[in-house]
Amino acid sequence: MAEPGMSVTPYWELTFDADGDVDGSERDRLLAQVTDHGVRDLIVFAHGWNNDRSGATALYRHFFAPVPALAPKARIGYVGVIWPSMRFCDEPIPDFPRSVAATEAVAGPALDKDTRRALVAAFPGRAAVLDQLAGMLDERPAGDAELAEFGRLARLLTEPSADGSQPVGASDTGEEGEPAALGGDPVAICSEFARALAGLGSPGSADGTAAFALPNPWEGAKELLRQLTYYTMKRRAGTVGEHGLGPVLARLAGAAAGVRVHLAGHSFGGRLVSFALRGLPGTVRTVKSVTLLQGAFSHYAFAARLPQDTRAAGALKDLQHRIDGPLVCCYSRFDSALGTVYPLASRMSDDDRSVDGFDLGRMLGARWGAMGHDGVQAVPGTVGLDLAAALGGHLPATGCVNVDAAAVVRRGGPPAGAHSDILHPELARVVLAAGRIT
Repeated sequence: MAEPGMSVTPYWELTFDADGDVDGSERDRLLAQVTDHGVRDLIVFAHGWNNDRSGATALYRHFFAPVPALAPKARIGYVGVIWPSMRFCDEPIPDFPRSVAATEAVAGPALDKDTRRALVAAFPGRAAVLDQLAGMLDERPAGDAELAEFGRLARLLTEPSADGSQPVGASDTGEEGEPAALGGDPVAICSEFARALAGLGSPGSADGTAAFALPNPWEGAKELLRQLTYYTMKRRAGTVGEHGLGPVLARLAGAAAGVRVHLAGHSFGGRLVSFALRGLPGTVRTVKSVTLLQGAFSHYAFAARLPQDTRAAGALKDLQHRIDGPLVCCYSRFDSALGTVYPLASRMSDDDRSVDGFDLGRMLGARWGAMGHDGVQAVPGTVGLDLAAALGGHLPATGCVNVDAAAVVRRGGPPAGAHSDILHPELARVVLAAGRIT
């Protein structure tokens, strides 16, 4: 079925809640109709951070639009995964209309009304805490005690559920500890974030240059809130993938055995489709390719051994072997969300290495890198290609493949950089090439 205004057909949506429970009517419709439509290849796309269903559907409409012309003889069906995530409104997506909140210059790190509304939706029952946080960002009171209180309040948003359990899929590497954004000194962390943002340029500046010479730690306080929000969305993506999408794919394999499934995901959606492999029975071979676009999770997620601790492994150790085809990871050095801020937020609270001078290149090259910044790491046999080679017939039929997509993924201002610059026909061609769809 086609959504109004959707660029392709047949198209279905699968909606999941935060626990990974799927809308049963949507699932059953897909299972019943996919064979009737004569679908041979089914592309399943999961968005990353996003504010609402309309935004996610718009992303799918734009990304899928060139596919029919690129593979005119293929019998393709399309699925858009809808899951509860959130995007701060000061992160415009290239080629999308800029929201009023993103267009207007906002003094300081104050939260605009749309972002506040999205935060309330993302953290139900926490409206009072969010009001306090927004007020402190507006007032920016002087003193470390106030920053520490901001950090304490912000971390209330990520507390375990009422039964004391932690959300599934919190770790990508199986290491003990928690990200510094959750467990470190909030005053020091806000200062680190402020310095990183000063290097990238102020989110409110028109030319991408820093709007302040001496970073105010309150500039980093908003980034702390942003990263705590992202950490929650990251954990949620793992839950939805493993306990939601994975089981749906298993049922699809039984209902439509001849359909070849191709998973694609942007940002945390890349984590979602990857964790779907963990929720897929090992005997199911319906997934023929996985394409990660600026994946916002650890580059060691698929590693059998971590370079910093050979006794530990990635959370998705060897699960690329559940793909009857390649795992393709597209990355770009212009993605500052993953290239600069992600490792600062991800490093463990007990990490004693200094970041004085912000030697971020050294940090990224080691422990805390993300898939979308430098690709799959520590998986023997991983092939590295540039975009031209990947589209020129050199994409391997199996195994992990890193594709440097910086030739097209390069636009976007601070703090996210080119993280959402994925609406390019070249990337749609990568998805088709990974799945051998012609």
